[in-house]
Amino acid sequence: MRADRSDDAVDQTPQHEHDFSILRHPSRRHLLRAGGVAVTAAITAGCDMLSTKPQAKRGGGADGEGASASAKEAPALTKRVKAGQLPPLKQRLPTDPLVVSPQERIGTYGGQWDLFGDSPPAAGGAEVYYEWLVRWSADWKKVIPNVVRSWEIGGEGREYTFHLRRGMKWSDGKPFTTEDIAFAYDDVVLNKELFSAPPSFFVTADKPARLEVLDEHTFRFVFTEPNGLFLEQLASNGAHVLTICPRHYFSQFHPKYNKNIGELLKKEKTDHWYQLFAEKGGSQGWIGNIWQPQVPLLTAWHTTSVTQQGTRMILERNPYYWKTDPDGRQLPYLDRIVRHVISDQEAALLRAMDGEFEFLCPTFYNPNLGTPKNKPVLASNRDRGGYEFVEGLDATMNKTVIAFNLNHPDRKLREVFLNRDFRIGLSHAINRKEIIAAVYQRQGEPWQAAPRKESEFYLEQLATQYTTYDPKLAEQHLDHAGYTRRDPEGFRLRPDGKRLTFNVDVITEEPTQIDALQLVRGYWEHVGVKMNLYSIDRSLYYTRKAANKHDASVWTGDGGLRDGIVDPRWYFPANSESNFALLWATWYTSRGKSGEKPPAAALRQMSLYDQIGETVDESRRRELFMEILRIAAEEFWVLGTVLPIGTFGIKRKNFHNVPKSMIASWRYPTPGPTAPEQYFVTS
Repeated sequence: MRADRSDDAVDQTPQHEHDFSILRHPSRRHLLRAGGVAVTAAITAGCDMLSTKPQAKRGGGADGEGASASAKEAPALTKRVKAGQLPPLKQRLPTDPLVVSPQERIGTYGGQWDLFGDSPPAAGGAEVYYEWLVRWSADWKKVIPNVVRSWEIGGEGREYTFHLRRGMKWSDGKPFTTEDIAFAYDDVVLNKELFSAPPSFFVTADKPARLEVLDEHTFRFVFTEPNGLFLEQLASNGAHVLTICPRHYFSQFHPKYNKNIGELLKKEKTDHWYQLFAEKGGSQGWIGNIWQPQVPLLTAWHTTSVTQQGTRMILERNPYYWKTDPDGRQLPYLDRIVRHVISDQEAALLRAMDGEFEFLCPTFYNPNLGTPKNKPVLASNRDRGGYEFVEGLDATMNKTVIAFNLNHPDRKLREVFLNRDFRIGLSHAINRKEIIAAVYQRQGEPWQAAPRKESEFYLEQLATQYTTYDPKLAEQHLDHAGYTRRDPEGFRLRPDGKRLTFNVDVITEEPTQIDALQLVRGYWEHVGVKMNLYSIDRSLYYTRKAANKHDASVWTGDGGLRDGIVDPRWYFPANSESNFALLWATWYTSRGKSGEKPPAAALRQMSLYDQIGETVDESRRRELFMEILRIAAEEFWVLGTVLPIGTFGIKRKNFHNVPKSMIASWRYPTPGPTAPEQYFVTS
């Protein structure tokens, strides 16, 4: 099979756009009346104290200077070329740059984009770093070229041959070639001191792919078995390692290339080379510290300074960036990105209301101001703040998924959780509509852990079954499960005579999940089941999960759109995030070497997913995945609560080429596929 992608122009114009219509210095009374978060920061202490914008900041021209509409590069870069500090544009661009069609119109050079994060360093995210080999189209429907200009699939999905752009360069001007790909894969991904195991998408039949370098611009991955999801995985979050490891820079920290690594370790006062490699920005499974100014990148902007103890980071345009607009003008349009750390969400909300952020994209993760609770106050202030809403389609399919530990070490409690009638009964006991009204500002829909209606994988049975609030029906299922006896306080008893009680782990960083669970606790007590809420921090949550010590846990429902087939954690015991059956998932991922062998239904799902991994044909993959979902509906592994709706971001009215709506997903990852390099600002 051959899939050639030689025509690699990227069109940012969406097929469907949805209109999302909805005090510059507000008083506390305005905020409280509007229903936003309680703002306790002292507004009068000032606009200067809270401001994120330098006084001289302006748009529509690099460093405040006007740029000719016919200019092929930013004026500041032209000055550096004339001063002999940079080679001419033609020498900086590849012979076949990626052409990006703007969302609205051709932009102008200049201006900056202010963002914020909630913890230092202000490292940035998909606004900057989404420059993988391939990328998702803006509508998340297909994989399109990016760093590679084209590819072919051969050997029935066992061979993937990629072609790099000739003349492409890192941000320091050094060539980007297959030497960098070979270093990233052979010397980083396959190095067990850096990666305990290679990412799963590089592995088939328990063997990592073999990399073949054919020439300076062509390389091939050869798998033992077909790898049908390889391109989808390469386009998703987590596939960054192949494009963030410049050999000419990181080889100095690698013992294979630096025979004097011991002396360097002494100088740097570091014990192990792999620690130094990571400290200097090298990958150890995640993006790591590539935000450091000295690390060469392929991104539209790269870090030039980090100040204020890591709480403010400035990223300037990359003069060697390898994309242009249709007129041949080098991107990005924006001069810089400034990222700030604002840990106080109330202070961040104030700044957003004051129009101090050019664009905050719709996200489902923290920091996120686009919540139903904040929407009224943001809506009332948008005219004075000079911003408008950007609609977001949340890729998550559930606000709170409740996962009972079906592999619990206590065999008696495991027996309770494995009882399907028990789970169905507790599901009917939940008043989801009340939760939606009380916790989610009437934004949501009763929903199980199932793909969204917008998904190609939508299955009505899985999504809606057992969501009716019916305490009497809940009692019937619990009785049928065998828990008819009760103690003097009215709580049901297990077969061994002990009260039927358990803990539910929830992280403190998710206050709305805690609020929802407090209501759930009351619903379940009403039908005779005692639940204790165990609110803990994220690290302890994962420690308990890894040790299989949790009775039950809650998490957000990932996998609501196309990401469901890539990460099916809630639909069968697929990976280490399948919180309801981690021992079964371990058995699957270890190919039976550890964990516990699961029951027949889960085994069937695992077999089907293996077939998906070996299938290149997309329609056939969908058929196989739908069968997995039908089994999930029959087994009813986990309980869902509320389908998220109403996610949104905000954008200043003079910030352009941003879609009116975009997908909000970590795996997508937002807003990367919408091409931030073509955003621009006007005065």
